[in-house]
Amino acid sequence: MKIVICGSMSSAKKMVALEIELKKFDHMVILPRHAREYANGDLAPESSHESTQNKINHDLIRDHYEKIKAADAVLIVNETKNGIKDYIGGNAFLELGYGHALRKKTFILNGIPDMIYTDEILAMQPVILNGDINKIK
Repeated sequence: MKIVICGSMSSAKKMVALEIELKKFDHMVILPRHAREYANGDLAPESSHESTQNKINHDLIRDHYEKIKAADAVLIVNETKNGIKDYIGGNAFLELGYGHALRKKTFILNGIPDMIYTDEILAMQPVILNGDINKIK
């Protein structure tokens, strides 16, 4: 299966680790652009303004949407962030919704966070893995 990984770059190390594990099951894995550089510490976390400019300058949102279109599944990597357990940020929420709209298989690595859009996440009915990627089928 061709799986696109989505999530905050603060989880880049986890994304790279998941890529390695998923490839053991013969999945093709697509990471966000620069995820490896963030994971290795070659790129530093950006300020909010820098992040916005980077997304605009490199058209990162559309770029990842094209990857989702070409994939079979979307995997949201959601770790604790900003004091929120199983955090799903704005971009990952959009990517989950896009995958859902395209009728792709959607997976959330950990639980569903308690956020203002929890109801929308639940309505999309993603498969909750609770950390177990063996559930990806």
